[in-house]
Amino acid sequence: MKLLIAGGAGYLGSVLIPKLIERGYKVDVVDLFWFGNHLPRQTGILHKDIFQLTVEDLEPYDQVIFLAGLSNDPMAEYSPSKNFIFNAAAPAYLGYIAKIAKVKRYIYASSCSVYGYTENELYDESRPVSSHYPYGISKLQGEQAVMQMIDDDFSVISLRKGTISGYSPRMRLDLIVNTMFKSAMKDRVITVNNPSIWRPILAISDAATAYIRAVEANQKISGVFNIASGNYTVGEVADLVKSAIHERLGTQASLDIKHIQDFRNYKVSTEKAANVLSFHPAGDVKSIVFDLIDNFEKFRDLDNPVYSNIQSFKKMDTAVREHDLVGVMA
Repeated sequence: MKLLIAGGAGYLGSVLIPKLIERGYKVDVVDLFWFGNHLPRQTGILHKDIFQLTVEDLEPYDQVIFLAGLSNDPMAEYSPSKNFIFNAAAPAYLGYIAKIAKVKRYIYASSCSVYGYTENELYDESRPVSSHYPYGISKLQGEQAVMQMIDDDFSVISLRKGTISGYSPRMRLDLIVNTMFKSAMKDRVITVNNPSIWRPILAISDAATAYIRAVEANQKISGVFNIASGNYTVGEVADLVKSAIHERLGTQASLDIKHIQDFRNYKVSTEKAANVLSFHPAGDVKSIVFDLIDNFEKFRDLDNPVYSNIQSFKKMDTAVREHDLVGVMA
């Protein structure tokens, strides 16, 4: 089977693609490589913008996976216009031409952020969505666009993922567990802005497994699926990060608890993914921290801006603006 993965050189793709290749899949990636290339040599590369892809480009593929777009709230809020282009329009366009090219399945990287703020209830995929922030709105728009393309010959699976954390060759330190790990190792302090709010946490190993289950699902299966390793309050996440670091390294970190209002609060049920996709997460916060510790030497420069998507994005955006300004002046 031949797969095309849009945005495959990113944080998740750099973990997922080696696993897909190990399972015998032929994998090509279309990416602008903002954060470098950490992929196996066997990976095919298409140096194109998604909007430059044509139906003919997609005809060789059995399945297309969309991992591209702006990846978190800070990036979306920094550039709402690019957010809606990359997170809503891009997956819709790619799904549209994939269907015309007779691709059999399209897998979309959605997010549990579409749920917005919920009142201490466990949400399944049938519950209403209510995000009021650019990132959550755009992820839902992308999801709605591709889900309406489903028919007997075109399966669409949308994975609403919790916040991913853990080690990747394309490392990030701007994700909840990773950020707390960084603070504990660098400053011996873990800051908790609001200990009471809920977040579904997803070990990156479990995220990769979810995509493998989607790729290998019966062709008749389509739908939206919540994907998480577990639901935690942010305060509990901090406690678990602190205790895991102490257990493995003997390092003590203190907690700085604040009570800043946050309008993003949700916990999700993954029962549907278990029953339909046979997705059974094996990770938790403790295993994520142990994964970070085991690979710490590979990202020891904790202040490197390349590990922060928003810092990298601002730097690239400034460079583009300066280049365009020079072009105008010339």
